[in-house]
Amino acid sequence: MNKYYTRACNFYYGKTSKTNIKNKNAIPLNGINSISFDKIEIIHRKKTKIINLNDISKLPIKLKNKVNRDLKNIKKKRKFKKLNLSNKPILMGIINLTPDSFSDGGKYNKKNLAKKRVRRLLSNGAKIIDVGGESTRPGASDIHPAKEWDRIKFILKILKNKKSFISLDTRKSFVMKKASKIKIDLINDVSGLSYDPKTINFLKKTKKPFVIHHMKGTPKNMQIKPTYKNVLLDIYDFFETKLKYLRKIGIKHNNIILDPGIGFGKNLKHNITLIKNISIFHSLGLPVMLGLSRKRFIKDISKENDTKDRIGGTISSCIQAYLQGVQILRVHDVKEINQAFKVFKELQN
Repeated sequence: MNKYYTRACNFYYGKTSKTNIKNKNAIPLNGINSISFDKIEIIHRKKTKIINLNDISKLPIKLKNKVNRDLKNIKKKRKFKKLNLSNKPILMGIINLTPDSFSDGGKYNKKNLAKKRVRRLLSNGAKIIDVGGESTRPGASDIHPAKEWDRIKFILKILKNKKSFISLDTRKSFVMKKASKIKIDLINDVSGLSYDPKTINFLKKTKKPFVIHHMKGTPKNMQIKPTYKNVLLDIYDFFETKLKYLRKIGIKHNNIILDPGIGFGKNLKHNITLIKNISIFHSLGLPVMLGLSRKRFIKDISKENDTKDRIGGTISSCIQAYLQGVQILRVHDVKEINQAFKVFKELQN
């Protein structure tokens, strides 16, 4: 059976976008007039084709119906509990309370340093604070759930008092349950909800918003020659299958975010393919998040121009994601990324 995928492309921005929408030459992405498109790429595992929106009516009936269903998802306005997805990108600020995270391990383990980090993230424009107590860098080993919880519990209490939108970066239901007694708004499980068999039952019972993240393998082995038939379509199929399963077992809400997992079981070519074609995931009808900050692919591309914080590569890849309508960006350097987008958006208009 032939399976086709629909990717919005040929985007317009700012005033140009609004003018094209007004003249009915483009369709708003996710119901937001500041970004629109007038072409789609129809993708099959053996071939692809880019067509104008007004040529959809000329497609064979089954394909036309499939494309129109996808377009309905692409066009619809995204809603998410306690988040305004119309004002994108939303920046998710990272606080790793670990000794061994790939970029900032050990920097915020002391309470006073962690408090300062939280204040900086919020004052610099982070709308989400992502708290993690276990490193999932390539090659990392698991840690005991109690140890992970001990690392993060103090900062969650601080964030509760600040009335922040809190994301919990954990794979363990034990940590989720402990954190939910304090305050938690989002579960960010990099294993794609597969590490701990109790996680999905926890999500079903509590109706907590969550991220479906894609990772091939485990942190210990994910970067050992990862392979795909087609990285873009394989991950799309992964999301589609996971969503069908979650719906089947009774998770009906749409407070779900999709994260293709840049650097989690992907080589340089895989990462570039995903970032360049990230708009395909809009046809699943849910918000998209990307974690691009300081990742290894930046070093692989820049080579001798690599720097410790990789801010330049982070900014350029974040803008590329924004230009395809990605709603949430998980970043370390909130102040710099925020500045970049303020300038970029003003220049667009």
